[in-house]
Amino acid sequence: MNPKRSIFRISPLISITLVSLYIALTVPLPFLAEVTKAPIPPILLWIGIIIGLLILVGALSERVIINDDQIKVVYPVWFPSFFRQGWSLNWSDIQDLKLRTTGQGGLVYYFISKNSDQAYLLPMRIAGFSYLVNTVTEKTGIDTTDIRPLSQPWMYLILLVCTLFLLLMDSWTIWTAMNI
Repeated sequence: MNPKRSIFRISPLISITLVSLYIALTVPLPFLAEVTKAPIPPILLWIGIIIGLLILVGALSERVIINDDQIKVVYPVWFPSFFRQGWSLNWSDIQDLKLRTTGQGGLVYYFISKNSDQAYLLPMRIAGFSYLVNTVTEKTGIDTTDIRPLSQPWMYLILLVCTLFLLLMDSWTIWTAMNI
């Protein structure tokens, strides 16, 4: 299977986990602010939560598009570019993939361009990552046999299970706060 053009999105497991975690961490706050008579009005917290959710959903709406000529990362038109900016790079302009370690000890890879000093982050949280990596090898000749996704699916599955437990606690907390 070698389509002329492919579109990759963030893995649904990652998206669902991160959105659920965001909801679990933020939704109880307005209820608790009301019960504790906090100086910040709950409506301001709700507005902040909604804005934060839109930013998160926008960032998770990243798409990687590959075709015969290039690889590019794009975001929806409604998502402001000052949060995350897309990029595109012709296959012929890719010189190498450089390994970097993250602050948490993970490994990420950057495309190094022949024509500029810029480096472009290889998207590693997409569904179909192995197909993307194989395409990079096919189009550039760069050996990608050692490249693995940044996080394994089991890590996000564990986080999702913990988030579901947190959501249960949140439900109890909100129910208790509303019945005081």
